Amino acid sequence: MNSFTLPGWMNGINTRALAAPFLIILMLAMMILPLPAFVLDVFFSFNIAIAIIVLLTSLYTVKPLDFMVFPTVLLVSTMLRLSLNVASTRVVLTEGHTGPDAAGKVIEAFGHFLIGGNYTVGIVVFVILTIINFTVVTKGAGRIAEVGARFALDAMPGKQMAIDADLNAGLIAEQEARRRRTEVAQEAEFYGAMDGASKYVRGDAVAGIMVTVINIVGGLVVGMVQHDLDFSTALKNYTLLAIGDGLVAQIPSLIISTAAGVVVSRVASDQDISGQLIGQLFAKPQVMIITGGIIGGMGLIPGMPHIAFILLAAVLCGGGYLLNKRNEVAPAAGADERVEAPTAAPQEMEEATWQDILPVDTLGLEVGYRLIPLVDKNQGGELLRRIKGIRKKFAQEVGFLSPPVHIRDNLELKPSAYRITLKGVEVGAGEALSGQYLAINPGMVTGNLPGAMTTDPAFGLPAVWIDGAIREQAQAMGYTVVDSGTVIATHLNHLITSHAAELLGRQEVQLLMDHLAKEMPKMVEELVPKSMPLSTLQKVLQNLLTEGVHIRDMRTIIETLSEQAMHTQDANELTAQVRIALGRAIVQQIFPTGNEMTVMTLDSRLERLLMQALQTSGADGSGIEPGLADTLASQTQAAAEHQEQMGLTPVLLVPAPLRALLSRFLRRNLPQLKVLSHAEIPETKTIRVTSLVGGQS
Repeated sequence: MNSFTLPGWMNGINTRALAAPFLIILMLAMMILPLPAFVLDVFFSFNIAIAIIVLLTSLYTVKPLDFMVFPTVLLVSTMLRLSLNVASTRVVLTEGHTGPDAAGKVIEAFGHFLIGGNYTVGIVVFVILTIINFTVVTKGAGRIAEVGARFALDAMPGKQMAIDADLNAGLIAEQEARRRRTEVAQEAEFYGAMDGASKYVRGDAVAGIMVTVINIVGGLVVGMVQHDLDFSTALKNYTLLAIGDGLVAQIPSLIISTAAGVVVSRVASDQDISGQLIGQLFAKPQVMIITGGIIGGMGLIPGMPHIAFILLAAVLCGGGYLLNKRNEVAPAAGADERVEAPTAAPQEMEEATWQDILPVDTLGLEVGYRLIPLVDKNQGGELLRRIKGIRKKFAQEVGFLSPPVHIRDNLELKPSAYRITLKGVEVGAGEALSGQYLAINPGMVTGNLPGAMTTDPAFGLPAVWIDGAIREQAQAMGYTVVDSGTVIATHLNHLITSHAAELLGRQEVQLLMDHLAKEMPKMVEELVPKSMPLSTLQKVLQNLLTEGVHIRDMRTIIETLSEQAMHTQDANELTAQVRIALGRAIVQQIFPTGNEMTVMTLDSRLERLLMQALQTSGADGSGIEPGLADTLASQTQAAAEHQEQMGLTPVLLVPAPLRALLSRFLRRNLPQLKVLSHAEIPETKTIRVTSLVGGQS
């Protein structure tokens, strides 16, 4: 026997992809083609099953985005109910004179068993269900979805900035940042879709009332005029059929509306609805015992149902008592496991030795006792993982591995304070309130927040410490909201980057050369120690790092130093030659996009004066007159501020002989200023001068 095979053109079709078109065509067919009673029973049963599946799925959903298809399900289920209403209306009006089972067993069951065959009761029950669905559940869910969509859209800039901050601090990878950005966009789209889909459910409730009234009125006309039924018989038959049909549609609609309310009203956490209810509603034994006492007291009032109230009071008090016992047993068990250490006998004080001299940590982080959980591996230690990410990102971007960060607690600090040390000297300090969030004002917020005012320790921006309850509100107002661990990590990352030259010691340079020797042994051997000592190489690399130039391109640096080492051993002259070789990378670091460079330049008269001072005093520039130095500093600062107000990076373009002198002179007051020489600019770049320093002197 030959096996059955699909036609060739159907092999590439995904059968799942056919489900949605098939369902839509089926719903349209139900509106147009007459259906027998048995087929209606099948579809009504399927509609109820779908509603229950949706409700249970929403209850076990942890986050709203886990059920992203819900708005579409809401729309399709509404259209399915409307199609069934149209199909059942046709059967009710054409076959209703034959009896209450004319439209199938499902409608008959809802007409008889649920409302007892009494159409007056059925009308009341149907109207109550419709009012509950229309005015309470659907309207409330729609309002929550509308507000959620508005807040999600308003919070998008703040969330995106928080993601960018984590990415720049090395706390997350590019792939994780991309996933978070997608999740933020999907969240806004989800609530917006839910807001629109809820309108369909409200319209479905109105349509259900109208269809039921039309079925009753139309059934009376058809039964009395076409089938010669008396008024009471026609009213009973068609009313029971219409009410049964309406209830079959309204009950699944109420279930779907309840599921919509559950999805949009819950707060995202790592638990489903059941876990949150049990874990939060019945977590405090005092609440259960007090509630049981109140219910028991009400049961003692004459005329009250004593058995019901007292039985419920006993259950609540008993549950509270058992919960209290369980809470007491857990700490007691932990206390029993602790065994007191025997008192050690006093020992004689030992003589001091060379082992008592401890080396100074290159990088240190000291924290107050309230911040210990952030750096304790046994308590999660989230900050430890972030520091590893900072060192990894620093090595990838700057070009060498920074020394490890030695972390210790310091009881002399405030409980929530921390300080960062470099070779034993404090270079940064701040406070990080555990359990709170720092809302940083990037300059475009829409309101103020309650909390302790402060400044961002890394960049000095105005900020405020807030509770976690208003975190979403702060993001919606444009604040960048970060937790206490991120505050410390960002501050540490900023200081490590700004002090990169001091972190590059002799040992780090040797380790870097040993690492490079594995890939280019001949080049490394020719440079160190044949062409120059390790100390000179260290000084050149430190000069580059001091001005923010990364040393990732060690191949170019080594080749340039090997060529120039035979002419000079002066570290400053070698640095200038290396900067010229790295010119493309330096400019790319400052101007990552476009071919145009917006720079400041020196007035020709000021340039001549500086060249004369350089020839007179030498490379250190000590012979510059005080008046000329003041004019240069003040006008450069004004020009740099003008550049920053225009949203541009302040860059000063000068002749090559003046670059090192001006960079050292201006660095103290203008650390953000970049000084470039004409020799460092690639030929492919176009220069646009925006400010002239010294033009009015």
